[in-house]
Amino acid sequence: MTSIYIDADACPVKTEIYRVAERYALKVYVVSNSYFNVPRDPRIELVVVSDSFDAADNWIAERAGRGDIVITADIPLADRSLKAGAAAIGNTGVPFTSSSIGMAMANRELLSNLRAMGEATGGPKPMSQRDRSRFLSALDEAIQKLRRPRA
Repeated sequence: MTSIYIDADACPVKTEIYRVAERYALKVYVVSNSYFNVPRDPRIELVVVSDSFDAADNWIAERAGRGDIVITADIPLADRSLKAGAAAIGNTGVPFTSSSIGMAMANRELLSNLRAMGEATGGPKPMSQRDRSRFLSALDEAIQKLRRPRA
């Protein structure tokens, strides 16, 4: 059965995920370093992990596998999820794929090096309604793909 794992600390689309999960009756794990409110629904489980570096990512990576969906902006977590057979979708609705993850990892490394050299690279732009719509479409498409019978 498909489960959705949310890297939740900085996820701006949790409400959208809850709505889609309800429609498809999917289990959702909301993984965070701190407590916050989640809907009272037996299919939605808040998992609070330690505040150590990558604790939430590690918890998700150890459990997500084939047939699951991971929602994250963290590129290394997306890479680990794909290698485990899970689908991975960024917060803005851009799916990570085996053919795109290498370029995403390289771009992340480049930006990290630029920041280390003191170059201002800026942060992510604010979520737009278009981003939210793209996210909903990507999540729905991932669920439909996982539900199709395999040949």
